[in-house]
Amino acid sequence: MVVLALISLLIAGAALGLAVFERRQRLASSPLILNGLPEDVPGLRAEVAALRSEVAALGVENSRNLQHIAIVRYDAFGDVGGQLSWSLVIADGTGDGLLLTSIHGRTEGRSYAKALRGWECSTTLSPQEEAALSQAKPAA
Repeated sequence: MVVLALISLLIAGAALGLAVFERRQRLASSPLILNGLPEDVPGLRAEVAALRSEVAALGVENSRNLQHIAIVRYDAFGDVGGQLSWSLVIADGTGDGLLLTSIHGRTEGRSYAKALRGWECSTTLSPQEEAALSQAKPAA
């Protein structure tokens, strides 16, 4: 019985040694080089560089999307409640956009549109418009 166990152990050891030898042979003849890197490293580096430039271009393009929005609701007149008047800012990443204001009274309503360039407006802003602009503007 002991002899049979020793023979089984020798066969298992030989099988393990053969498996290790075959694996080393396969790795040596595979298209991988040291550290498991593909042979086309320069090609991959060029592709990564191209992807980086695309990501940078998307970042510039994204800054032109409308992404900053704020609204301030208020009562423009003492005799009108419900905060029916409002000022709305819609701007892109560079602060270009527009400021819309709608003022509601008992007998009439007025609407105003003002252009924004770099978070600045060429006309005077009301306190409510300034509040909407400061809410929309990202923290520095």
